[in-house]
Amino acid sequence: MSFLKPDSAIEYLKGVGPQRGALLRKQLNIQDVQGLLFYFPFRYIDKTQIHQIKDIEFDGQWVQLRVQAVRMGDRGQGRGKPLVAAVKDATGTLELVWFRSQKWVEDHFLAGKTYQIYGKVQKSAYGFSISHPEFEEYDPTQIKPNAARFEPVYSSGEALAAAGLDSKGIKRIVESAFASFDLQAVEENLPEYVRTKFKLLGRQESLRLIHFPTHQDQIRKAQERFRFEELLSFQLKIISAKIQRHLVGGGFKFQLLGELFDQFYQEKLPFQLTEAQKRVIREIHHDLKSGKQMNRLLQGDVGSGKTIVALMIMLIAAGNGFQACIMAPTEVLANQHFKSFKDLLDGLSIRICLLTSTVKGKDRREALEGLESGQIAFAIGTHALIEDKVKFNNLGLVVIDEQHRFGVAQRSKLWAKSKDLPPHILVMTATPIPRTLAMTIYGDLEVSVIDELPPNRKEIYTRQIKDIHRSELIRFMREEIAKGRQIYIVYPLIEESEKVDLENLQMGYEKLLTFFPLPQYRISVVHGKLKPADKDMEMRRFAEGRSHIMVATTVIEVGVNVPNASVMVIENAERFGLSQLHQLRGRVGRGAEQSYCILMTADRLGVESKARMDIMCQTNDGFKIAEEDLRLRGPGDLSGTRQSGLVELKVSDVVRDNHILIAARKLAEAVLERDPLLSHPANQLLRKLLSTEEDGLSWNKIS
Repeated sequence: MSFLKPDSAIEYLKGVGPQRGALLRKQLNIQDVQGLLFYFPFRYIDKTQIHQIKDIEFDGQWVQLRVQAVRMGDRGQGRGKPLVAAVKDATGTLELVWFRSQKWVEDHFLAGKTYQIYGKVQKSAYGFSISHPEFEEYDPTQIKPNAARFEPVYSSGEALAAAGLDSKGIKRIVESAFASFDLQAVEENLPEYVRTKFKLLGRQESLRLIHFPTHQDQIRKAQERFRFEELLSFQLKIISAKIQRHLVGGGFKFQLLGELFDQFYQEKLPFQLTEAQKRVIREIHHDLKSGKQMNRLLQGDVGSGKTIVALMIMLIAAGNGFQACIMAPTEVLANQHFKSFKDLLDGLSIRICLLTSTVKGKDRREALEGLESGQIAFAIGTHALIEDKVKFNNLGLVVIDEQHRFGVAQRSKLWAKSKDLPPHILVMTATPIPRTLAMTIYGDLEVSVIDELPPNRKEIYTRQIKDIHRSELIRFMREEIAKGRQIYIVYPLIEESEKVDLENLQMGYEKLLTFFPLPQYRISVVHGKLKPADKDMEMRRFAEGRSHIMVATTVIEVGVNVPNASVMVIENAERFGLSQLHQLRGRVGRGAEQSYCILMTADRLGVESKARMDIMCQTNDGFKIAEEDLRLRGPGDLSGTRQSGLVELKVSDVVRDNHILIAARKLAEAVLERDPLLSHPANQLLRKLLSTEEDGLSWNKIS
């Protein structure tokens, strides 16, 4: 029998062909057969576990039911109305809802027949329901005694599903791949002494079990193997990079604080620095004058004053004759920094410029000329800063805001714009991370923490309100708007379907109009599907006070600073992780008025969801919240930590897999201390693992 090779193009696999192959490349970045084998299930359905309708307890619960279809029908008027089916078992009734593929469902889901269904429960005004459940007709005579107990579920999308590559379609071609591929061609990349010490399965066996498990323990062992492999690779890279930098890397010497820094500190600083801010500035200046390249993470809670620290560090660079730049993840944030810096530096003899995709014509030409000649000291921008046309005369410092939003290639292009030596790097994040975890995630960086909020800042009052009390919320919102305040309303992103996300947001917007009618109230709507220009326009409208309410998905998590926005309403708050809830809460509380965060939840919550709501209502301290997030290991992750400074984590999660991360780090440190170049024969596989760059494998997130 002839086998396909690991690098055989995906089109050659039985059941794929040119059309599906093109879709797999475009949608999932799966290029070859091995790429498909490393596209892992993100959850498994236990086919032996059947719930009853009376067992449904909370919003977001995954259930498998055996039900009889009672009736089908539309709900509502006009286009876009959902198709609704009523189903029952011996314990109760439930609704199933479809917003798309309705004709197909009507032909295949028939009243009077019994079906096995699987899906995620949602709580709405009509009670519990399941949107777009997986279903198949139940036939007890067709059950095979040796059928797989655990069915893998693969992440798909609407375009793939339309071509027959929904989860079941992907499962079929994975089975085809295993049938026509020799697993011996998958090379081991962990030495035997590592596998023995940590009781890890071999790579080939893990690959088979992760797709075709027969019991829970096999899933656990296979996942653990690949998580360890990824986290060890990640730790080897960052520790090796740190060792190399210390051996080789000289850096520009910023010996002076400089006149600009002194003048700003004495004459322009709009408020007194906290002790934490002063300590961090001292730590950073110690790096800058050491003669070694600085690589430092500045971590601080929302509103702790990281931006003013970054500006003062940039002034130290200017005082030593160097240029500095700050790169922000969004145009809105770059504009915000530019306006803020312009106001703060007014009266100082220093030129700054803004570089984003919308800066064109004369402004862009003057900015490019000023940076190349050295007449402009500071550039504030987005990824536009990394374009080849942007040349610096003497770049000495790069500040990266919310650094996890940028890829490795983007950052390295910016660093390459410095002459002679690499620039000093200061990366900032508003994601509170427990210090031990921060040291592990950002292992190649020194870490500074601003763990103190500015004085006189009022704590944001946080309250959970159940859906049944929504009228109370509406009354409160009207009162705040009457006082001249503005309000955010945020809807969660549901990974399964962007279309459902937009439908949820659209439905929420339409309901809102019944309580806040036009033209008396003005509402902005922002979501990820909007064109960047439209998104910026809507955000600007809200920032300028021309709309009362902003309805948004989590795109506003890092974004516009609106001191007049005093209320943050988070819909379906139980679907968010703790740190993401905290990030969203930080969008308010920026002005002098009392601010509020309202957590809207289903009437009944699971134990973990309730614990998350309780901690949010008890404290505003981001570091306590991060510790609790780590303890709970809930469905939320520490926002942004899926991406590290060097590599995007694809199968592991630094919160959930913290014990694996720590073990991998200790091993990497011990091995590299004894054998920095990994030249010992026992470490040849580790050397290969370390030298492996992004290999095109599309590892899916494992739940």
